[in-house]
Amino acid sequence: MQEQPVVHAWTLDPVAMTGRNQHGHTVALRPFMGVLGMPPPEPGRHSTIPPRRWGGNLDCKDLTAGSTLLLPIPVDGALFSVGDGHAAQGDGEVGGTAIECPMDEVTLTVDVRDDFPVDGPVARTPDGWLTLGVGASLDEATFLALDSMLTLMQRLHGLSRPDAVALASVAVDVRVTQIVNQTVGAHAVLRDDALRWPEP
Repeated sequence: MQEQPVVHAWTLDPVAMTGRNQHGHTVALRPFMGVLGMPPPEPGRHSTIPPRRWGGNLDCKDLTAGSTLLLPIPVDGALFSVGDGHAAQGDGEVGGTAIECPMDEVTLTVDVRDDFPVDGPVARTPDGWLTLGVGASLDEATFLALDSMLTLMQRLHGLSRPDAVALASVAVDVRVTQIVNQTVGAHAVLRDDALRWPEP
């Protein structure tokens, strides 16, 4: 017998930063925007559901206030957009939705950098570096996220590729970003406290 779908209705308390559903379950709120990105370079209409290397529906819960997201620019004028407010979400967004919510105000600073080229989403969060990969499978998304992280470690710390791989194996975490948006996502995380670098 097929299970009937359920809906959890959340009441949000922005002062206590908690959400409570109709069954009494309470979660901590950690707001972020699910969509941050630009359209693909091909002309025509494009769905906002799948994430892409230029961003979009990334649904990465670590891209909270204080984060800097770097994206390659696919089109003239960038056409950057933001939306899809989330009050809280688990890695994977396994049920298809987070606590979806409106945002009264979102403040962003947008700039163009030519000194830090990237092939896909890279973020500096308040406590580390994060690289995202999106693909048709979790294997593909994970490989892209790790490849980007290894390149980042080489750039920031002058490592060889084999040294970056060896250090990533003990200091980098790989997480499932989301599995519900037609194209799946994974992200690699190098926290600032995961590894001490030698003094220059």
